[in-house]
This record gives sequence, C-alpha cells and structure tokens, in this order.
Amino acid sequence: MKTLLKTLMMVAALAGAATGLAVGPASALVEIDVNKGTIEPLPVAVTDFAGGELGAEISSIVQADLKRSGLFAPIDKAAFIEKIANPDQAPRFDDWKVINAQALVTGRVNKEGDGRIRAEYRLWDTFAGQQLSGEQFFANGANTRRVAHIIADAIYERLTGEKGYFDTRIVFIDESGAKNDRKKRLAIMDQDGANTRFLSDGRAIVMTPRFSPNRQEITYMSYESGQPRVYLLQLETGQRELVGNFPGMTFAPRFSPDGQRVIMSLMREDGNSNIYSMDLRSRNTTRLTSSNAIDTSPSYSPDGSKIVFTSDRGGRPHIYVMGADGSGQSRISFGEGSYSTPVWSPRGDLIAFTKQSGGQFQIGVMRTDGSGERILTSGFLQEGPTWAPNGRVIMYLKQTAGSGGPKLYSVDLTGRNEQQIPSPNFASDPAWSPLLD
Repeated sequence: MKTLLKTLMMVAALAGAATGLAVGPASALVEIDVNKGTIEPLPVAVTDFAGGELGAEISSIVQADLKRSGLFAPIDKAAFIEKIANPDQAPRFDDWKVINAQALVTGRVNKEGDGRIRAEYRLWDTFAGQQLSGEQFFANGANTRRVAHIIADAIYERLTGEKGYFDTRIVFIDESGAKNDRKKRLAIMDQDGANTRFLSDGRAIVMTPRFSPNRQEITYMSYESGQPRVYLLQLETGQRELVGNFPGMTFAPRFSPDGQRVIMSLMREDGNSNIYSMDLRSRNTTRLTSSNAIDTSPSYSPDGSKIVFTSDRGGRPHIYVMGADGSGQSRISFGEGSYSTPVWSPRGDLIAFTKQSGGQFQIGVMRTDGSGERILTSGFLQEGPTWAPNGRVIMYLKQTAGSGGPKLYSVDLTGRNEQQIPSPNFASDPAWSPLLD
C-alpha cells in the first residue's frame, strides 16, 4: 500500500479553461436524488477513452461500476452519434441530447516516459452544455483497475453528492472441493470480483474475516489448533499473530472503529457465550455481557459508543444494543423469527441483519432503535451482511436450492438491485473494506 500511495495520486483538476467552458457549480444541474424511495437510473454515456486498448479497458470498468450501482443506465455505444476524437474539446451537446445522455464521460489514457500511466476524465452535463468535473491521475501499470474505480467514484460522488464505493476490496472465504470435504481459504478481491488473491492455503478451516479501519489488517477465526482461535493478519507483509490464547472457543471477531480493540464472543465450558473486548496494545480483556445465554456477533457503531449483538436470552436469537462498556443492554428486534449477524451501517443510521422466518432466510435493515424493519431480499439460504463504506449497498452470501454452495451477492437499500459478485469458486463470509487510500 505504501508503494501504491507513491504511484497513485491525483495531480490536478482539469481546468475548464482548456475547453473554454466553466466547470459546473457545486450543485450540479444534472444529479441523482439518492434519498428518494424509488430511483430512476440516470442515462449516462461513457465513451471509450482515447489511448487504444488501455483507454477502452479503463472506460469499460468505469461504465461497469456505474451500472452495477443501479443509479446509472449506461447507453449502448452503438447509439452514439459523435465519436470523441479530442477529449479536451467540448462535445457536440446536441448529438448527446438526442439520445438522452444526460451525463457524458470522456477521457484519455497515456503511457508516460517513466512507465507510469496517466488517466484523465471529464464529466459533462449535456443539457446544460457544461463540464461538471475533470481530474487526472498517475499510476503504475499494476494499478490500472484502481484508476478506473477511482474515476467511477469521482463521477458517482459528483452526481449523487455521496462518496462512492468502487475503490474498495472484499475479504471472504473461498470454498472449493466436495461438499463433505470442503477446502476453505481466506481470499481477497476487488469489490467487482476482479484480482482475487488467496491469503491462506486451506489446510485449516477459516471463518469470519473482518477488515481493520486502517485497511492494512484483518482479523479472522481459524481452527488450525483444533479449537477456534482469533488471529490478526497484516495484508502488506503477511505477518500473523494470535489474539490471546483464551480458554474455550472464540468467535465473530470485529475491530473497533479506531482499530485499537477487537470485540469477540468467548464460549466457556458451560456452553454460555459472552462478549469481550480486547485492547490490542495492552492485550487486556474486558467482559461486556454476563448472561446464561449465547451472546455473539458484536458490531460497533461508527462512533464506537455502542455495540449491537445477537442474544438468545429471551428464548430465541434477537438483536440487542448496549453501550461500548456493556451498559444499558436492551432488545430492539421484536418481529417473528430469529435474528442474527447484525452489523451497524457506516452512516450510523441503520443496522443490517439476517432473519430466519417462515422457512426463509432474509437480509434486512432496521433503524438503530429497532423501528422501520425492511426486508431487502429473501431466499433458500442467505446471511452475513456487510456494508459498503458509503452505507448504500450490502453484500452477503446466498445459496440457492440445489446449487451446491454459496455465492456472494449485493443489494442496495431499495432492495431492487440484487447482483451476483463473480468469484472463482463458492464464496462466503464477505467483509467490505473502507475506501482505499
């Protein structure tokens, strides 16, 4: 990552003066209101960037990112009237208005003398006849896809007013082999399924990987010692360490928002499971719950002041919230069925969860006081939601009847944009990273 930060950087906004047009004001004339209940995707034209195959590759990734968000409807290139020869010049706006391209993306990719690539883009409001934004980036050849994701994020933010989520990664469990002899490996990939890399060799069962807020570290559970133990793994160096050698079994580790603590569930010999936090500097542990039940799946609020978790202390698993010190424990879910795997939204306004009801597994969200429960997707088996860093999209595992194993899917908060995420094999336990630096 340190090398990447040296080679991938924004150098300048592309001045509107280069085209003789002013860059658009802070509030775009063309924009998407993401707070509407139903959102009509914005028609957008993404042209092939100048620069041959490399330019076409980057623009195709940008287009795919925007389309996958569900907020944009890329127009078929066969409908384009104007062929952009010089992305520095203003386009013929009338040619784009006639095909209802409300936003237009143009760009160029060049190879520099030092081996780096320079990628630039411009975003146009075709009906207002003005440039909305433009930037250029330098990167080494290995980071071509990252440049495309960063450009897509910039376009997404300019047109929606919210941060994008395309320049992110997913850590997950890759599952391969026969059902009764399944190999499970830690794996990491881009949010669109590209660039898969394995982080473990599959000799031990691994589960529940989670990102640190600093993006350089993950925590996960492994059975390599015969008992489930929680480990920390440095993604940059591959260095690994055990997070305490607790008696009993440890489950569901997750970082605090500041990355200084890990919260987890510890099961004792009596079968009860309670929630503990560990200070990663001092390695001191603090017990947060003391029930004669199973308390598990803890997740911090974004400000670190509260924790949501699952407990069956009321007879069946439901969702509870408490202070970060264990105070004020209260139940917030009261619907029929069982609730599990709650996780707080990065925005702090919602909690995602898995629900079992009526013979179906469901992924839903509720407000932090338990009100406003909404089911986004329902099916044979689906669980383990994880949030995109902008709090707009959720990823989870889903298995259809007779499929033989789970795959990763995403859905937005409308519940209308469910998509499968490509993976080399079966996949489970996804965790979404923060935006990369």
